[in-house]
Amino acid sequence: MVESPKPDAAVPRDTKPANAPKTIESQTLLDGGREVWIVHQGERYRLCLTRRNKLILQK
Repeated sequence: MVESPKPDAAVPRDTKPANAPKTIESQTLLDGGREVWIVHQGERYRLCLTRRNKLILQK
């Protein structure tokens, strides 16, 4: 008797769907700091790392 492969076994873990959103590590954005400013459509947003290692996005 031949076992059928599990669904996860057929797809390599590093493969993502073509429409998957881009993933960026927060450490890459913060670059060793605790905050970064992001400009979106002319508006500035502040991304902060809290003392409890949570992220907050403020307008």
